[in-house]
Amino acid sequence: METLGIGSRVEHPQFGRGVVVQVRSDAYEITFWEGGTKLIGRDFAGFKIVEAVETPSDMATYEKIERSLVKILNRFSDISQKVEMGQRWNGGKMILVSSDKNLKEKEVPLETFFHKIVMLRDRLRVLEQKINAHTQLTDEDKVDMQQYITRMYGSLTTFNVLFKNDDDRFVGEGRNKE
Repeated sequence: METLGIGSRVEHPQFGRGVVVQVRSDAYEITFWEGGTKLIGRDFAGFKIVEAVETPSDMATYEKIERSLVKILNRFSDISQKVEMGQRWNGGKMILVSSDKNLKEKEVPLETFFHKIVMLRDRLRVLEQKINAHTQLTDEDKVDMQQYITRMYGSLTTFNVLFKNDDDRFVGEGRNKE
């Protein structure tokens, strides 16, 4: 089903004719002539599209605002988000082989290793927040410590190949975070 923009006209089997007044991440807010305003799931296939209107890409829709708010909350809280590993690595394993032939090789499932990398990334983000919010550190101290953390991120960019989404990857000094 196509995505409807604000102003699209629809006909619902129960509520009749209406107009999309808001687009949410999971639903349309539709004002019906006879049924008032209702939230209808975006996956609802029961209504007829009378006229589809495309939402301008620069318009601040509820969905865009919601995504931005989630991104901000994740950035400034110590609640870890679900980070996905690239599918090509699912079921994979990391094998550590010592140069000492008397030692047995060690196998680690990539999912376990990836989880530890994500935990490390999240803890570095919390450390950044704590440094920036610290009341007794000078601005110079904060910048100095932030540079160390940025270099740590840079050292960890090797593991970016494991991440599914670019936004979840480590960013060092060579690229801007935003």
